[in-house]
Amino acid sequence: MDWQAVGLTIRLAAATTAVLALIAVPLAAWLAFTRRRWSVVVEGVVALPLVLPPTVLGFYLLVGMGSRSPIGRWWESLTGGPLVFTFTGLLVASVLYSLPFAVQPLVASFAGVDPRLREASAALGRTSAATLARVVVPLSKPGLATAAVLTFAHTVGEFGVVLMVGGNIAGETRTVSISIYDSVQALDYTAAGTTSATLLGFSLIVLLLTYSLQRRGGPGWPRA
Repeated sequence: MDWQAVGLTIRLAAATTAVLALIAVPLAAWLAFTRRRWSVVVEGVVALPLVLPPTVLGFYLLVGMGSRSPIGRWWESLTGGPLVFTFTGLLVASVLYSLPFAVQPLVASFAGVDPRLREASAALGRTSAATLARVVVPLSKPGLATAAVLTFAHTVGEFGVVLMVGGNIAGETRTVSISIYDSVQALDYTAAGTTSATLLGFSLIVLLLTYSLQRRGGPGWPRA
C-alpha cells in the first residue's frame, strides 16, 4: 500500500469537499429558486463533467492553466511557480470535476423545502441570504451530507483528470488511483490488488451511506 499516495488523496478529497461546500451552496440555491430561462445553460455547464470524458476535461484544464495561458502566467507571477503539476492545480481540477456531485444533490434538496417557509421568512423581512442560511440549509441536512459524501468519494476515485493536470509526482500529485496504475504497469499485481480492494470497500461504504441518507429524505444521485 502506497501510504504517501493515500495521505495525499485524503488531503485532496478533504480540500475539494471544503472548497465545494463554499461554492455549491449558493450556486445550488440560485439554480433551485431562480426563474430565469437561461439558468438551464448554467445547469448544463455544471453537469458537463458527468458526460465529458475525463481526459477531455483534463486537456482543457491543462491548456487553460498552463504557463502559456493568461491564468498560468498570472499564477506564476503571483507565486513564482507553475499551477499545473502541483497540488494546487490538482485541487482546481478536482473542484471543477466534482462540481455536479456537490451541486445537483443540493439543488434537489433545496427545491424540496416547502416554499411557504421561504415566503414566511421573506414576509418577516429576511433577505434571501438569511433565508438560505436560517431556513433552507438547516432543512436540507441530508442533502448536504449526501453532497459531501459523493464529492469526497468522487475525488478519491479520480484518475484521468488528475493524471492530465498533475502528472505522476510522488508526494505532490500521485493519488491512489495513479498508484494502482503504476503498480499494474510494474506488474506488481499484489500491491495493485491490495489498494484496489481497499478502494472497493471504501466505495461500498459510500454507497451504503448515500442510500441511507436518501431513505432519510436526501436527494437522489446526480443527474446528467
